Amino acid sequence: MSGWGILLCLTAGCGYQFTVEGPGPVIGGSADHVAQGPPVRLVLPVLKNNSFEPNLEFKYTRYLRQAFQSVGTAEFVDDASAEFVMEGAILSVGLSSLAFTRTQTQESRVMVKVLLKVKDRKTKKVRWSQIGTGTAEFFVNATSTSDAERGLQFNRVLQDRAIEQAGQQVAADLADQFLGAREQGVFDSNRKATIPDPESGGGESPEISAPYGDLITPGAQLP
Repeated sequence: MSGWGILLCLTAGCGYQFTVEGPGPVIGGSADHVAQGPPVRLVLPVLKNNSFEPNLEFKYTRYLRQAFQSVGTAEFVDDASAEFVMEGAILSVGLSSLAFTRTQTQESRVMVKVLLKVKDRKTKKVRWSQIGTGTAEFFVNATSTSDAERGLQFNRVLQDRAIEQAGQQVAADLADQFLGAREQGVFDSNRKATIPDPESGGGESPEISAPYGDLITPGAQLP
């Protein structure tokens, strides 16, 4: 088609329409990457919270349930029919500055770490263990001296939202990794070998109940 023809088509429309369809981008992997076959039946107690963020364990446990069920990898039950027990802990919630002036932080990043373990309910052996990391950034609202309290409250809302986004990201990432392990037969009934814990070289894994230091101190507020 000549240049004039293209110009006429663009001007007249030529019957073409541009539309946006589909679910859009999915954090942690493709929405088409779903499990094949029956899901792994699991018991999932509320996560341990080793951070200084209160009640975060309830939100993150919900994010994990939603992420695992969305890809069809797991079915969470509360009875003896479960083959495995999934235990987990929020290891840390960290805050770092990305952009700042001499007097104030302008942009911050939240980074969270979550540990998950899956144990065989009968043998108590660890079948799968992984540490997931999630991050989220947010801009810090400038505050004046006269309105400092309101500014701190607003910045805290932004920080809380970033912590939630980081938790959703880490849940989706862990769900994808769990799916990969499932496809490799890690949870097959005839498999007896256990999986080395992450960052342990096959030795003891990070203790779920042990506290991990955060970069955010109790009751701390952003400047």
